[in-house]
Amino acid sequence: MLNFPRITINPRQMGGVPCVRGLRIPVATVLRMFAAGLSEQQMLDDYPDLESADLLECLRYVAR
Repeated sequence: MLNFPRITINPRQMGGVPCVRGLRIPVATVLRMFAAGLSEQQMLDDYPDLESADLLECLRYVAR
């Protein structure tokens, strides 16, 4: 996606739902963690493949 380079959509992966950088981590999962009140550090600890920029990109993506 041009405006969201860290968000990928692949019909052959995770049913085509938006994911973070081709990882099997859906944007919706990141948003649920935010909604549950997890801190950025907790999310990064729980998902070591995630980067801070990924979390921000998920928020930008859903806001758009």
